[in-house]
Amino acid sequence: MLARPEKHRCIECGMPFGSAAFWYHQGNIDNGPAYWCDRGILCSPACSLAHHRKRAAEGTLPDHPAPDPFDIDPIRSLREERH
Repeated sequence: MLARPEKHRCIECGMPFGSAAFWYHQGNIDNGPAYWCDRGILCSPACSLAHHRKRAAEGTLPDHPAPDPFDIDPIRSLREERH
């Protein structure tokens, strides 16, 4: 079985979602993480920038925004955006 990062941990440093130092959208844990990408969630601006730099060096930057990882039905959200 392939090892993969924990779904609710920062993909850069491993900090668990729910930690006091984790950055949340509008400062509220109920709003989910403030930063995420197509590979997972990020805990802070520092980890977000580090991840961006790593992806740029790899040549793997995405060409469109990643869906919110805490959205219950991402397909429905995509349909709503188009209308």
